[in-house]
Amino acid sequence: MAGQQDPPASRLTRAFFAEDVLDVAPALLGCTVTHAGVTVRLTEVEAYAGVVDPGSHAYRGPTPRTRVMFGAAGHLYVYFSYGMHWCTNVVCGPDGEASAVLLRAGEVVAGDELAAARRPRMARRDWARGPARLAATLALTGEHSGADACMPRGRVRFHAPAAHVPATRIRTGPRVGVSGAGGDAAAYPWRFWLDGEPTVSTYRPAKPRTPRPPA
Repeated sequence: MAGQQDPPASRLTRAFFAEDVLDVAPALLGCTVTHAGVTVRLTEVEAYAGVVDPGSHAYRGPTPRTRVMFGAAGHLYVYFSYGMHWCTNVVCGPDGEASAVLLRAGEVVAGDELAAARRPRMARRDWARGPARLAATLALTGEHSGADACMPRGRVRFHAPAAHVPATRIRTGPRVGVSGAGGDAAAYPWRFWLDGEPTVSTYRPAKPRTPRPPA
């Protein structure tokens, strides 16, 4: 309906995202994110804790690509992965900490026709199953990096779950494809997902890096 406003109680605020990333990440499960006519209910996320986290893009400080992560919570950080795909994060915590939550997977709950057009020849379950598919289904690319998801009339909007998500449904484990110290499953079990959801992506450990031969 034209001009329809978000219910005041359901829209996630900047204060929500400004909390510690390890609190924000599991709290995002069951929430929805909407952009370009499609809404996805989040079923899997990963937490990245900035300069104290060797798995984070921001571990060694700000760069032109990661500068948005050092700003206010609630902004998007969208990056290009392996020269093929866009992946979407939302910045968390206080200014300067550069923590963020990667949106790993979800279920399309509105905008099926658009989602199907963006992910042709793919089963419905797989439309947003994995961070690259999720970003593509929501039509999020690098041009949206820095977008403010808390702006009143912003195009990217997060909303609280329609129903309470019990803590007993939340599972944790190592992050997908993270190599080195950041991939330590005991130290960084910072992937969170909803148990029993078919849209949760398949866990894949990082591939060992092949040492370069001496010059």
